[in-house]
Amino acid sequence: MAEAAVSKAVTWGLFAAWAANDLEELATMAGWARAARPVFEERFPRVPEAVRRRMELSQRDVGVAIGLMGVVMAAASADGARTGGRSPFFRTVLVGFGVHGVAHLAQSLAYRGYTPGVVTAPTIVVPYSIWAVRRLRAAGIRSGGIGPAAATSALLPVAVAAAHALAHRINRPHGRRARAAV
Repeated sequence: MAEAAVSKAVTWGLFAAWAANDLEELATMAGWARAARPVFEERFPRVPEAVRRRMELSQRDVGVAIGLMGVVMAAASADGARTGGRSPFFRTVLVGFGVHGVAHLAQSLAYRGYTPGVVTAPTIVVPYSIWAVRRLRAAGIRSGGIGPAAATSALLPVAVAAAHALAHRINRPHGRRARAAV
């Protein structure tokens, strides 16, 4: 069977679903992180201090990190649209986005409460991801499999951590005033 292109709803839907999820995260992440840190420390006392410090997120850090991930998501969606859904980059990011939705649910279960992104994970992220993968399959386009899904699962936390680290670096004070303040 020859591969057919998928609709722009599938390819650009990735960016739209990501935007909905990340608007929730943008609205809640910095405040939630401040409030959740004591609970996190109590429930998970063996987590190293260096990891717990990563929960110190300013609203500006969150905004820049989300913007950086937005560039990746827009590029993946555009590549998917350009190739009719055949782009390995689009398909990898699509699978990663679905894994990201499941991770939101797992985080909330582990935390035993709300975590940023968990409202849109079961209502938008996971349903869109399943639908999009099915549309790819119906068009004769393989979405990957265990190998690519495992690779995506490994790369996703790296990409998110890199976006947050870069956001923190971008937002930290620079120049003489910053050195004088230290």
